[in-house]
Amino acid sequence: MNRDERVLRELVSAYGRTFAEEAGIRLKDTPQPLYRLLVLSLLLSARIRASVAVAAARALHEEHLDSPRRMAEAGRQRRVDALGRGGYRRYDERTATQLGNGAELLGRRWGGDLRRLHREAEGDVGTLRELLQEEPGIGPAGADIFLREAQRVWPDVAPYLDGKALSGAGRLGLPEDPRKLAGLAGDTQPAVLAAALVRAALDKQVVEDCLRRAG
Repeated sequence: MNRDERVLRELVSAYGRTFAEEAGIRLKDTPQPLYRLLVLSLLLSARIRASVAVAAARALHEEHLDSPRRMAEAGRQRRVDALGRGGYRRYDERTATQLGNGAELLGRRWGGDLRRLHREAEGDVGTLRELLQEEPGIGPAGADIFLREAQRVWPDVAPYLDGKALSGAGRLGLPEDPRKLAGLAGDTQPAVLAAALVRAALDKQVVEDCLRRAG
């Protein structure tokens, strides 16, 4: 096992937990978990700690705002309150509006089912990324977050290692090339690899820990 393989092994072993898992989302290719992932992606894309975004996603779920219909029908203040309980206060007013508008658009255009959006892209990842950005509050960063996680159930997207994941690879001294990284990672799921690399990009302590463990 060479140096890069050792570093990746230590990274995935210690930090290979997807953000969906952290938020309590059992990701499947079905409407509700995909919608919850979209909401989580919107929350994570703001300039706020990932732990706060995850807590807010959990709070929305606990409030049963876990489908486009329920999110759209909920009053704006109910969404604001749920975000607040998750500690998501800096952007709560704007985000509550985006969540309502996004849920309405998703219901109107894709019948509340992100699998229809997936099919509309016809296997083109660039088109899929653009379609996701039609959702209010989902910009390039939010689309990347969604696709990094969704590749677990949408294998045609994999390996999806965006700029944030590749910056984590760079900090670890690993190749900043998706195919090379996937090859080094062996049978590690691409979504798990992506999440671990993003954690390295976000936290220098992760980098230092993995490099120390790898020797």
